Amino acid sequence: MVLYYDEPLELVSGNGRHVLGSDGRTYLDFFGGLLATMVGHGVEEIVEAIRSQAGKLLHSSTLYLISQQVELAEKIASRSRIPDARVFFVNSGSEAVETAFLLTTTAAKSNQVLALRGSYHGRTFGTVATTGIRAWSATSLSPLQVSYVHSGYRYRSPFGSLPDEQFVDACVDELRTIIETTTSGRVACMIAEPIQGAGGFASPPDGFFRRTKSVLDEYGIPLVSDEVQSGWGRTGREFFSMHAHGVVPEVLTFAKGLANGMAIGGVVASAELMNTVEANSISTAGGNPLAMAAANATLDYILSNDLQSNADARGTELLQGLRSLSEAYPAIGDVRGEGLMIGVELVVPGEKTPNVAYTLRILEKARELGLLIGRGGLLGNVLRITPPMSVTRDECSTALALLKEAFDQTTP
Repeated sequence: MVLYYDEPLELVSGNGRHVLGSDGRTYLDFFGGLLATMVGHGVEEIVEAIRSQAGKLLHSSTLYLISQQVELAEKIASRSRIPDARVFFVNSGSEAVETAFLLTTTAAKSNQVLALRGSYHGRTFGTVATTGIRAWSATSLSPLQVSYVHSGYRYRSPFGSLPDEQFVDACVDELRTIIETTTSGRVACMIAEPIQGAGGFASPPDGFFRRTKSVLDEYGIPLVSDEVQSGWGRTGREFFSMHAHGVVPEVLTFAKGLANGMAIGGVVASAELMNTVEANSISTAGGNPLAMAAANATLDYILSNDLQSNADARGTELLQGLRSLSEAYPAIGDVRGEGLMIGVELVVPGEKTPNVAYTLRILEKARELGLLIGRGGLLGNVLRITPPMSVTRDECSTALALLKEAFDQTTP
């Protein structure tokens, strides 16, 4: 495993959007536990829910009724827009996506899958197979036959200079060609992140997913929306990000922030699709009482505090501030994102050449100044800015000032 920073940082406690390191310093957290600390650190309602459940029962397994699991499943199903929705809980995003593949390949009796270039879906056997980033592809072996299609990432696309409508036309034409020429015609599913996470928060223009879904429907290919990073209103546009594109997928996968850092994951699909798996199936720890207590409290907190609207407003402020910075610093090649999923792609000034070394130096300098951010992208040259959804206007202003200082003090 790789740790961030030349001197690895251990976090020992947190409150709100601030964390304390074992080095004795307090940091403004704009990475949010890799998007898992969805609503902030030390949120009393969530802490108390976990504390109360821990004092009663830690585990029982899915062979017993867990009423909090039913409660959470109903909340999620009602917002999924999937007809006759069913929810199956697991322990991580990787396991959630694997479950989606189990459902769709069983239903189609095919192991052929479409995935987007630049995607990241996990670190397990099937999810690595559909991850379109070389740095995260641990093996070429695969239980699936995968065909990759255009992701809608414009900055480095050969179609990038086209106007939006023509760009989408080109991507959709490519999708149809890939289906017709690289598959048997019997495709289990297409999996897509509405906004790519590890890929550097790339998102396509409006119309991309709507047009994509129309092609998939022609061929009877279900869409799996990987909402592990983009769900629960983080993008500010919709509760599940794919809905913002006017698309209701056949399957939704989720994980990360739903339990504000506790291990959780899950899949939403119609009863018909869920019931295609006829063999025995349980999840020993999936939907366990402790994770369910945390998730119900987290979801209630998001809804009662309207954090989706906050993510929209604060995200707009951050994007505006970062785009202003890009005008002053030519090493900022692209600023993009939705809500509180923002990517800043760094390049050699005057070129599009990825500037990975500079990205690492900015990451280190930001930490030195007291700000924690992430790094990703296809080529490792994108700063990832993902504060908890409860972030305040003042904290966004502070983060922007610290980033400006980091750019001022760091030579490309």
